[in-house]
Amino acid sequence: MERAIVIGAGLAGSEAAYRLACEGIKVLLYEMRPKVQTPAHKTDKFAELVCSNTLGSTELTSGSGLLKAEMEILGSLVLEASRYAYVPAGSALGVDRELFSEYITQKLTNHPNIEIIREEVKKIPRDQVVVVATGPLTSDDLALDIKELVNQEYLYFYDAISPIVEADSVDFSKGFWGSRYGKGGEDYFNCTLTEEEYRVFYQELLKAQKVATKDFEKAVYFEGCMPIEELAERGYKTLLFGPMKPVGLWDKTKGERPFAVVQLRKENREGTLLSLVGFQTRMTYSEQKRVLRLIPCLRNAVFVRLGSMHRNTFIQSNKVLTPFLNMRKMENIFFAGQITGVEGYIASAATGILAGINAGRLLKGLKPVYPPEETMLGSLIKYITTKEGQLQPMSPVMGLLPPLEIKVKDKLLRKKLLAERALKALKDFMEELSLSEEKVEY
Repeated sequence: MERAIVIGAGLAGSEAAYRLACEGIKVLLYEMRPKVQTPAHKTDKFAELVCSNTLGSTELTSGSGLLKAEMEILGSLVLEASRYAYVPAGSALGVDRELFSEYITQKLTNHPNIEIIREEVKKIPRDQVVVVATGPLTSDDLALDIKELVNQEYLYFYDAISPIVEADSVDFSKGFWGSRYGKGGEDYFNCTLTEEEYRVFYQELLKAQKVATKDFEKAVYFEGCMPIEELAERGYKTLLFGPMKPVGLWDKTKGERPFAVVQLRKENREGTLLSLVGFQTRMTYSEQKRVLRLIPCLRNAVFVRLGSMHRNTFIQSNKVLTPFLNMRKMENIFFAGQITGVEGYIASAATGILAGINAGRLLKGLKPVYPPEETMLGSLIKYITTKEGQLQPMSPVMGLLPPLEIKVKDKLLRKKLLAERALKALKDFMEELSLSEEKVEY
């Protein structure tokens, strides 16, 4: 039986290991937790969600929604687990974190072709087929080895985690339930702020003490996950166009649109825990409690998890990887997940599927493949492996897709047509893949 090594049991590593195992390949899956923990993880479970309990939009006309539809066609373990652990979250795919991670952990642990090894890998084997899926929190020793392996300087940015509160501690008289633009029913609680309440909150947010970065490190944030205090420093109204925007929300009890809102989203199926949407922060713990309790509905909030920040590390895939996600100079070593420069849970998981497919094909003597550029996965992979200049993390967005052959003025219709084209292209690709028996030529 052929054998592959997968390093890291996050979303990408879990997908890669599962794909390889289902194809009859023996997998050695290395996960360093709980022997060695990261600054963000709390459990020893696989595919632990550390930043948010939602996997992005489910709308087919969004990049994230389209990528999910493609992953369904590819047989994603992550989406299988998300159906099991589903929590209502409007048009987003929300999950119960514990149920989600437990499902994937059991699925991989019980697979006859997967051997779990709870050890830290400090050096990547050069003579075996390996999928490196250690994520943005790669351990220091392994990071040094990867840096030597790829012969490129690392880049990094800081990712901040949103706080979680007990639902029983929220004053639900200070807001209303509802989703933006009425999409998805009443899945979010909207904490409302008057102009004066917002002014006080904003001023105290600017004054709040932040966790200092190390002298030798420069904080480079990904725009899609900016700490709220960093946004606030850009101007008084910046938050009103970001995580506190009232657009698309209507307070029926008052018959008006609020001046500002803070949305709370269910963290678990029972709804006993709520997370602050888009409220990533690097304030100190004591300052988080003080400042966030200035939000009217959180005056007496009990925080079960406070925000934190950690370093995210990724390679310059455009200089190191092929579109098959293996190294240009060492075809037996693959990379998957956020370490490749994709951003977000779903993009990370999707790259794990592709790395698993190609690692398996290499072991079987088949030519590597990647989805057509017309697909969201194909266009995302093309971006991170061919971009000129410096690579910065990229999320799945509709703008990555090549334009339609015909001009369509209506934006929504254009996105629908792009999505239909993508799904057809992926289905055709999968049919060709199942028939492919072409051997690699050396």
